[in-house]
Amino acid sequence: MILSIIIPTYNEEEYLPVLLESIEKQNFHDYEIIVADANSTDKTREIAEEFGCIVVDGGLPAVGRNNGANVAKGEYLLFLDSDLKLTEDYLRDVLYEFRMERVGIAITQMKPLSNKMQDKIFHDFANYFMISVENIKPHGAGCYGIIAKKELHDKCGGFDESLTFGEDTDYIERLAKEEPFKVLRNAKIGVSTRRLEEEGITTLIRQYGKSTVNDFLGKRTDASELNYNFGHGHEKLTTTKLSKLEKSAEKLNTIKETYDESKEKISSVRSKINSKIERDKKVVFYCVCGEGMGHAIRTGVIVDKIKEDYDVYLFSSDRAYEYLNSKFDNVYKIGGFNTVYINNKVNNIKTLANAIKRNPSNMKVGYETLYKKARKLKPDVIVTDFEIFATVVSKLLNIPLISLDNIHMITQTQIDYPKNHYADMIKAKGVIKTYVVKPKVHILTSFFYPKIRPKKNAVIYPPIIREDILKLEPENGDCVIVYQTSKESGKLVRKLKSLKDEKFIVYGFNKNEVDENLTYKEFNEDEFYDDLASSKAVICNGGFTFISEAIYLKKPIYSVPAIGNFEQTLNGFYVQKLGYGEYHESMNAPNVKKFLKRLPKYQKKLEKVKKTGNDGIVHELKYRIDKYSKYKNDTS
Repeated sequence: MILSIIIPTYNEEEYLPVLLESIEKQNFHDYEIIVADANSTDKTREIAEEFGCIVVDGGLPAVGRNNGANVAKGEYLLFLDSDLKLTEDYLRDVLYEFRMERVGIAITQMKPLSNKMQDKIFHDFANYFMISVENIKPHGAGCYGIIAKKELHDKCGGFDESLTFGEDTDYIERLAKEEPFKVLRNAKIGVSTRRLEEEGITTLIRQYGKSTVNDFLGKRTDASELNYNFGHGHEKLTTTKLSKLEKSAEKLNTIKETYDESKEKISSVRSKINSKIERDKKVVFYCVCGEGMGHAIRTGVIVDKIKEDYDVYLFSSDRAYEYLNSKFDNVYKIGGFNTVYINNKVNNIKTLANAIKRNPSNMKVGYETLYKKARKLKPDVIVTDFEIFATVVSKLLNIPLISLDNIHMITQTQIDYPKNHYADMIKAKGVIKTYVVKPKVHILTSFFYPKIRPKKNAVIYPPIIREDILKLEPENGDCVIVYQTSKESGKLVRKLKSLKDEKFIVYGFNKNEVDENLTYKEFNEDEFYDDLASSKAVICNGGFTFISEAIYLKKPIYSVPAIGNFEQTLNGFYVQKLGYGEYHESMNAPNVKKFLKRLPKYQKKLEKVKKTGNDGIVHELKYRIDKYSKYKNDTS
């Protein structure tokens, strides 16, 4: 079960049915409802049982919530007061945002169940205050949809039952010390205004103001200090209270006409601005690094999943452009940079010289296409898979930037790596940081999962796998696949000819040729998939996409990263660290022969790898696109 909804009650026969009916109307149904009743003298318990709720004994709110949590079976706990009403799709929206933001404790915003202007202003202010201090002093303005992981609730001991007031804020503060807290933005919960009506806005402001100040001073407020009692909803209003309420309402209503007029003017201006960008779908610019094929392959999978929901425009260079242009509409060619390899080693001087030579034309093409298209089409967001011009255009035009790649594992996580490659790591970090600057979020894809570095806004998902690979049924044949993307690797491959008893199928040299036990093949997706699925092992450099697909198909890996390419070194290092194969600084026949004798050992480790699909990272990207979109409809 995903969700346990816990409701403390005392004589709530008037309000409880409204809440329970609103729960029944939700589109989400994987929940249980637990009512913790404090010996009600009316029909509260009978009503709860009629709605199929689990009923347990309660007490003060903290006691009732803890008693409910003690019997809860859900992965998440949602604590509600009994006089609330769920808005449409509330449960689905809350769970979705809670999971996507990766928090341990959260609270939803409030929407008064009233049309009075003073009620709206009061609750808008409360929402604004909670959001403004969420990173300074996690805070809740009542138990209006507090959601927490059950394991975190249990770890922290639940609500403090010694507190008679502010137990909800105390609960949020304690749990927020263990895991992140957030005021959820998408879902709002309907809140009864009975306390406003009973006690008046002035009294409530005084009560919550005093308790909030005490919270910030590290003090706890007792209910007796505020003249607050559980079950407050049944005291008759005195004439004095009614008079104060009417006067407060009159004061607030005097500004209503001015408020409405101002709001109308603001909406009119917004409409004129937004009229230029009204469209059925959000516009997404997706910019892709052109070096190698990994970035393009990954992008192809993602775009195929999101193209129905957004208008996607693709920008890339070289082979990546050719690949994407063959699959999608609205693909544009821009400049790019390529690493130069000589004898399987990065040649920094030639790489720099090549970049300088191509830079003027690269800048011109980048400007003519990406920048001008952005000015014309006004994208809601730019997604970058390690493409350098995306950052420039994002900053120039103030367009939200989302990074989705594997290479930022180097900057965003606490990686292990061969210590003799420290200089390569520092160089790689410097380059990576210039390519993508301060995106809204880093969505990382990886087959290894180190901790995210402190204060980094990043999330990690399993590798993105081509749909055709996902459909394959792997077998253990007698051939070894050799996949080399650099023509400079020819000398390495020819060393395998000495292993006469082994058969090697070689991809990456753009030729069809048989050379003794080496069979060279031009790249053909269908044939490549079949060969990979039926192979007994693979030999490659350190390319992330190929390694990820080999792991998915349970193929042991012999990795020979290009010297000086830290990303490939890191991937090969983790292949060996996780027991999926071996990482070598160079390739020679004796080492390959030893590797092939150890295949059962690596196969055993690979069998434990769980198969995953692409849905998780696709949902994450959609969520981030919608969250960060520059142009949003005016829903006020």
